[in-house]
Amino acid sequence: MRAVFLGTPPTAVPPLAALLEVADIDLVITQPDKARGRSGHLMPSAVKTAAEAWGLPVSQPGDAAGLVTALERVRADIGVVVAYGRILNAEALASTRVGFVNIHFSLLPRWRGAAPVERAILAGDAATGVSLMQLDEGMDTGPVISAIETPIAEDETGGTLAARLSHLGALLLADALPGFMSGSLHPAAQISAGATYAARLHPEEAELDWRRPAADLAQRVRAFNPRPGAWLMAGGERFKVLAGEAVATAGEPGWIEAREGEAVLGTGDGGLVLVRLQPPGKRPQLGRDWMNGRRGAPLQVDE
Repeated sequence: MRAVFLGTPPTAVPPLAALLEVADIDLVITQPDKARGRSGHLMPSAVKTAAEAWGLPVSQPGDAAGLVTALERVRADIGVVVAYGRILNAEALASTRVGFVNIHFSLLPRWRGAAPVERAILAGDAATGVSLMQLDEGMDTGPVISAIETPIAEDETGGTLAARLSHLGALLLADALPGFMSGSLHPAAQISAGATYAARLHPEEAELDWRRPAADLAQRVRAFNPRPGAWLMAGGERFKVLAGEAVATAGEPGWIEAREGEAVLGTGDGGLVLVRLQPPGKRPQLGRDWMNGRRGAPLQVDE
């Protein structure tokens, strides 16, 4: 089996390793290097770094036409996509012998789209999973080849859940792809009636509105860690909230106060303990240490 792999972030690396076990990888395609940090140095994607370390050829087309050209040069049997970052058009989908499959981090048809992991946590889903599906021209609408379900732990963040689903996806790919290619495993069409859409994440929606219930805010902190990162404005400055815990009682709504040694935000219902935060221009720290540095002085959240 000759394969081409398309992926970019760290969550795509375990499936790439799994594909190595069941196929000959003719080419790895990933997004172009991007400028990172204050220095602006170009940095490779996690997939490029792993592929080069494993001696695999890498291509980084900058547009749809370049992608099609790279794929047509290879003419592989199968294409595997994991968080590549670009939608494949009809010409690209036709460039391999049997098309493309995609590892999607949800139990399709629930949470089609760009941010299925975070949306599942935000919605309070008790479980999620990984689906191996055939790609078509729709948004995660293709037939499902196989899937694995897993519960969502109460303390899981968007980052930790995505990492766990990445490893489950690797297991799923290694187990199901050979059967799909041999014809012994048959895809099943999705039931559109149960479909939900996982819209792309935006920093604006990660702002913590103290008028919401504390349990909702704690859920948002988990879902948006690490991307795009929950935050609030207080004293004219932007604070990142890295970990939070809902409690039943709090002080004045809209104020961050010291309560039993913790920094607690009064909310519309209960309080949000700011377990870990990052003040502007400083390193992440425990909320209680930050409050101790203020000598317990309360701080009002900006409107």
